[in-house]
Amino acid sequence: MRTLTTWGWLAVAGLAVVAVLAILAGLGFRWDPLGLQQRRLEAAQAQAATALDQAEARRLEQDGAAEQLGRLDAFHHQQTSAARITARAVEQARTADDADQPLESRRADRLRSHDRELCGLAPDLAGCAGPAAAAAGGDAALRPGDAAV
Repeated sequence: MRTLTTWGWLAVAGLAVVAVLAILAGLGFRWDPLGLQQRRLEAAQAQAATALDQAEARRLEQDGAAEQLGRLDAFHHQQTSAARITARAVEQARTADDADQPLESRRADRLRSHDRELCGLAPDLAGCAGPAAAAAGGDAALRPGDAAV
């Protein structure tokens, strides 16, 4: 033992400290006096929460875009159907044998039929949802919004 110098004893002490630290680390002991591990953990958790929020936002955006596309398709379908029904009614009105005569019951019936078809496509429009109201003077019942042609 006398053969070791001061530097030798310091080296042995250093190796002993390293060995003790290695054994403690193997047993699960962690020494972090500045709390760096906790800070890294909190930063990673915050980053994960942000990523989850962003993923949820993208999912909601995609759902909204799909719903909007569905509403747009329904609108175009409704618009096309309304144009088709109107064109058919206009053609029937122009080619009818009573097209140049004053409005009579057959023409009024055609107009009401066309109006009912249009209201069937969009019942929430003004004039479509109201019940039939009795007309003054004994005329046929008219709904609010019936065309007066």
